[in-house]
Order: sequence, then structure tokens, then C-alpha cells
Amino acid sequence: MESPLKTKKIKQDSKTSLLEENNHKNLVSLANGDECLDTTQLNQIKQAFQDWADRSSRSDVRSSRQRILLIFLLIRYTGAKLSEVLALNPFEDIDWVRHLVIFRGIAGGTNTEPREVQISAALSREIQDKIGDPQFREHSEALLDLDPGFVRRKFYERAQACGFPKQLGGPETIRKARAVELIQSNMPLPAVQMILGHSTPNQASSYVSFSKEEIQILAKRFMEKESLRKTSARNSFFAKVQSIVRGDIQTRVNLTAIDGHAITTVITNDSLERLGLTQGRLITAEVKAPWVILQGGESEPACSAENRFKGVLSKITRGKINTECVVRISDTTEICAVVSSAVSWILELSEGDSVWVLFNCFSVILHVD
Repeated sequence: MESPLKTKKIKQDSKTSLLEENNHKNLVSLANGDECLDTTQLNQIKQAFQDWADRSSRSDVRSSRQRILLIFLLIRYTGAKLSEVLALNPFEDIDWVRHLVIFRGIAGGTNTEPREVQISAALSREIQDKIGDPQFREHSEALLDLDPGFVRRKFYERAQACGFPKQLGGPETIRKARAVELIQSNMPLPAVQMILGHSTPNQASSYVSFSKEEIQILAKRFMEKESLRKTSARNSFFAKVQSIVRGDIQTRVNLTAIDGHAITTVITNDSLERLGLTQGRLITAEVKAPWVILQGGESEPACSAENRFKGVLSKITRGKINTECVVRISDTTEICAVVSSAVSWILELSEGDSVWVLFNCFSVILHVD
């Protein structure tokens, strides 16, 4: 999908800053309302493509359909533009060891710098198996070099076969759906922007301590988690260790999350050694929903909880015993809290209300690869 941004000729630094700001806003606005397919629907279309690709009894037709399926998989999971995927040579432009798709830029395009997009190991193996077909070797460099109009028609057909409006199955809309999916799964914006080929907002102080390589590591972790579907992305912070203060029995570890939030945790000295924590190490911090406390009001609570974040209540699910509250504390970070439905002030909460998320340093669990 070509970027809709149009800018006048201004100083290069200002132009870059404006593009970064608009890319940020556009991504957030996508997640907040533009119509596109959700994860379940995207998986339905994927299955429809796979069934269609295997349906023909003729090997040449199956081979042709597999090429369309490959294009869909690459757009579906890399969020690339159709033109980028059609220019791809999967025999040379996919790193099977690091599981990276390398988009080398299009001649005459605005961005000719190569872009590496992380995919899961499972998807990497799936693509490698498909292009291992001897018939594909005949096409070699031109394997995916198909007519864009023809490709779009096939995308529309699969969407309609699933009962969706055809425009929701177009390559550009699938790319948009991937962006929304990543944002709603709490992938930090710098990683989403890197995947889509947007400029990473290097002027924002909240991202200043994370390098391009570190954001790439984050993307790799996310893709593998997404592939395995092990845990929810809520209540998780991808962070860097800022400082370690070791005591006689326990150690305080101060973290900075990729969205800029400071997190404090206390672990045992044994855990410090076992995890191999050092200053600057990348780590995932998690807090369980029942350990999260909510407090209403605009003013920061006067309390002993070391971790205090102001947010907006985005979802309330009321139950007879407990109520689940989801609070958005940044563009890409949500915290879920499970509180007793008997608490009177919880009954007065509405979506859109400002609340404070609180949890103490002993509630934070650290994970390393």
C-alpha cells in the first residue's frame, strides 16, 4: 500500500520528523477504527487459499496457485506492499537461518534501502518447503513476478469465497490488517514501523535507548510467540535493564520499556545469577492480572506501589464474582486487571475513564530467552 502522505519541500530534518509523526498517527488510527479483517478472518482466508491451491488435479494449475498462495503468505505475515513481494526472489531474498525476508527496494522507488522483516521459523520452513517444488526452479528469479491485476483478482476471489466483501481481501487491505493485528497484539510501534518500512521515530525520547538491532530482536521474539500462540501479549513489557542494585538477599532491577515506561522489580540474588542479568540486557517483564490494582482519578495515587501508570479504560467485562478491566497505558501497551466485582467504585467505571494501574516490585516476573 503506497503511503498516502504528501509533504511540501521543507528542510530534510523537519520533513523526516513530520513523516515519522504522521506514520505513528496513521498506524494508531488504523488500530482504532478503519475496517479490515481480524486475525480469525485472516486465518480463514489463508485456509481458503490453501484449499484452493491444492484443489486442482493438474500439476501446472496447482503450481500456479501455489505462487499466489506464496504471495498471500508474504503479504499476510510481513505486511509488505504487493509491489515489494512481486519483486522478491525467494531463492535469494529469504535468509533461512535467521528467518528474515529481505526486501531490497524497487528501482525508481522512494526507498531503495534493503529492509529485513522477521518471520517465524514455522513460516520460514513452510515457504522453503513450497519453493522446493522442482517446477518452481524453472521460474527461479521470476517466481513471484506476476501481473498485479491478476494477483488482486485472485485475492478478491478468496475473500468472497469466505463471505467477506472483496475489497477487504485486497493486497493493500491485507497489509493494513497486518499492521492493525500487530498493534492490537501490543507490538511496540517502532517494531511495527520497521516491519512496514516506515521510519522509526528516533526523535522520541521513549525509544532513544533501543537500537535498530534490539528492535529486530523484539520482532523475532514476537513472531515466534505469535506462531506458537503460547501466551497473551497483554501485561508484558519488552524492556532493557537500566540498573541493578544488589543487596544481601535480594536485588532491585530497574527497567525501561520500549514505550518509555520505567519498571521496578525485586528478585532474589539467586534469580539474578540464574537469569544472567546485566545492565543493557533485553528482557521481558510480565505482571499477572490478579496482581494489578486499579485506582480512579486524575492525580497520581499516594501509595507504596513502585510501578504506577496512568491510562484509559478501554474494555470492561463484568462478571458475578470478578470484573476484568483492560487499561491502555500507551499506544501499544495494555494492562489487564482482574478485580472483585464487589468493589463499589468499580461499578461506576465506564470505558474511556482515566484510571491508574498499580503493581508493586514483587509482582513483576522476568523472562529471558
